[in-house]
Amino acid sequence: MLGEEYGDDGTDVRWIVDPVDGTTNFVRGVPVWATLIALQRDGQTTLAVVSAPALRRRWWAVHGRGAYADGERVRVSAIARVEDASISITSIRSLRRRGLAERYVALAERAWSSRALGDFWQHALVAEGSVDVALETALNLWDYAPVQLIVEEAGGRCTDFAGEPPRHGSTFVATNGLLHDAILEALAGAST
Repeated sequence: MLGEEYGDDGTDVRWIVDPVDGTTNFVRGVPVWATLIALQRDGQTTLAVVSAPALRRRWWAVHGRGAYADGERVRVSAIARVEDASISITSIRSLRRRGLAERYVALAERAWSSRALGDFWQHALVAEGSVDVALETALNLWDYAPVQLIVEEAGGRCTDFAGEPPRHGSTFVATNGLLHDAILEALAGAST
């Protein structure tokens, strides 16, 4: 077991759990929070579930078998230009702390739409094709492992801001895949 409230028991097969992703929302009564669960075998995420009971929504994926929301297969969007894209972040404050506020604002001004949907929700929407890009400045394994598998099984791509595989505490960008390189270029030079 590994999670925000759990230690790692060091086995090759482990459950990764974030009991409440979107804690601020949960505390304030905003219904956009979820429980995130992933199963890893030898470091590879093979199963993921995101359950948002207050929204009455659930997303899941199995490695090699696609991504689903509420029983229906989901796919990322086919948007290929930043100017047509919907982009989401979790916090402009966190971008400012990393010296990325100006880069993000320039990117957001190019985009068709920009929002701060945040946390698991923005990544689930990337998987569904409603949002094209979701950005985070720092995610832990329990935050990204479940949503990464869901986005990738829906046809998307997930890396840190330098284009490397995400790692515990790194930046995180989830896209529909078609926009990924353009987003990385817009964020070039960011600390990961």
